[in-house]
Amino acid sequence: MALPKTEQQWARRAVRFLKAELKRADVTYDELADRLKRYGFEETRASIANKLARATMSAHFLLASPAVVGVAESRVGDM
Repeated sequence: MALPKTEQQWARRAVRFLKAELKRADVTYDELADRLKRYGFEETRASIANKLARATMSAHFLLASPAVVGVAESRVGDM
């Protein structure tokens, strides 16, 4: 698999990865926000939807989200 060439391509790839993990875990944006709040994140359904729609999210959000939905292991190559 060829690596994305631009920052925007990486951003879209990260969004697809996170959406797929949420779908696989059957977790809604509301549920993700609730789970992240337990770890000090101040997210709402709307803020999560906006991050994913704009493909702008922090690294700590991208790392924490799969972890709180139960993804045992994530690799950059999985994105």
